[in-house]
Amino acid sequence: MNLSNGKINNSYVVESVQLSDATENRLKALGLTDGTRITVLNNKKSGSVIFQVRGTRLAVGKKIADYITIKEV
Repeated sequence: MNLSNGKINNSYVVESVQLSDATENRLKALGLTDGTRITVLNNKKSGSVIFQVRGTRLAVGKKIADYITIKEV
């Protein structure tokens, strides 16, 4: 399942991030690594996804969210 399909208030584990090296490295620097537990806080119709990772809120657009693979806890 992709992050863009995540449901609000559900917890997931990141399986993989398959983006360009620069974007992937930036997300990893922000704490979004494989095996990290996240909670989806908002999944807007416009495509942006707001989620909590390691105590911090992050927001990504639909194009990025489509390439973050997650599984339900």
